[in-house]
Amino acid sequence: MNGLTLSRLDEFRKLKKVIRGSDEHLIVGIDVAKEKHNAFFGTATGSSLLRRLIFDNSREGFEILTGRARALQIQAGLGQVVFGMEPTADYHKPLAEYLITNGFNVVLVSAQAAKENRKTLDGRWDKNDTKDSANVTDLISQGKFQYYDLPSPPIGELRNLLSLKRKLKKYEHSIRLRIKNHLVSQFFPELDRYLGSQEVENTAIVKWCLDPRKIAALEFEKFLRIVTTRNRGIGQRQRLQAIQEAARCSIGCAAGESVMFEARLLVDNLQTTRDSLVATNARIGEVCHRLPGYAAVISIPGVGPAIAATLLATIGDPHRFNNAREVIKLAGLDLSANRSGKYSDEATPRLSKKGNASLRYALYQAAVIATSKNGYFVEYLTKIVQGRSRERGIKSKMRVKVAAKILVIAWTLLKKGGKFQGEHLLG
Repeated sequence: MNGLTLSRLDEFRKLKKVIRGSDEHLIVGIDVAKEKHNAFFGTATGSSLLRRLIFDNSREGFEILTGRARALQIQAGLGQVVFGMEPTADYHKPLAEYLITNGFNVVLVSAQAAKENRKTLDGRWDKNDTKDSANVTDLISQGKFQYYDLPSPPIGELRNLLSLKRKLKKYEHSIRLRIKNHLVSQFFPELDRYLGSQEVENTAIVKWCLDPRKIAALEFEKFLRIVTTRNRGIGQRQRLQAIQEAARCSIGCAAGESVMFEARLLVDNLQTTRDSLVATNARIGEVCHRLPGYAAVISIPGVGPAIAATLLATIGDPHRFNNAREVIKLAGLDLSANRSGKYSDEATPRLSKKGNASLRYALYQAAVIATSKNGYFVEYLTKIVQGRSRERGIKSKMRVKVAAKILVIAWTLLKKGGKFQGEHLLG
């Protein structure tokens, strides 16, 4: 952890303790937008110093903001300035980085807290830019804010790559669905039963022979040469013969030139997207191997390169968490229950699912693998299931507990160094 991060963490923890009712802090709440931001200047005691400042999303606009903050700080005789904002897509990141690198204290207000607190300002659900910035200021004055995590360059690069990977996988899935649910179901519905195997041949059929009448008119050997790139044996021939036989009595609609153009375009885009995914995964691997904690995280059973990358990117600096409970909340694996009145003891706790969904999914996959193939985790699962084996779905529930355990182990290894040791898990 570098000196800037350590200093910011110390400032954040001190601010959490003293902000309520403080007469030493100027609080600047910012409502972030794409082109222009709104700022509200107030104090922790409820005083409003400047209700509205509109500034551009540019260096000149940022300098106007900081200049006005310094001026108001001197006029009001306040010792410190705190800037707070609600995350809005990626629009807040340039402003936050500018403020942090210029030595200002920046905190984050969660979108959920902002939504719930907005109505308490005047008892109305009305929403506007001035009210939103005042809402951020009010939350900070109550101490309801979070640490703004400015990642190191490698972690920032890794987060961007993982975001790109998610977008590419989503795009790949949308293309596959378009091919299956639009082209195949309309023009060659009989092909749908064969789409689960031999992806290369299936896409070649969609690209070159989507019209079943064309397939039926071809000699089998020519059809085989068009849609295959290598000989996979008798099973391949039998499968393609079955497809050609289905084409002879197909109920598909007639496919015109525009349909064939779309089919070729979608298949080419699908292949390009898959090539991009391969290149992105390779780049993610390169970045991970440069990170000092990668060897420690990958040593945990069930954690492969993809899950390790997700853990490293999401945890970031392990020292920003005070305890394991905070790390578990990061993934939304903490338990919550609606307890009230005489039935409070009967409430069933459930996962809050308020954290990072990608991390939560990756951890559960790691837990499934670890409790199936690693002796230490198999024994651990057996131990925590003991006495409850007859409960419905108990193994799945306990694997969630194992997922949380893996997250805490990863955080501990990143914080203290070393590699996974199974005997500590059982101890």
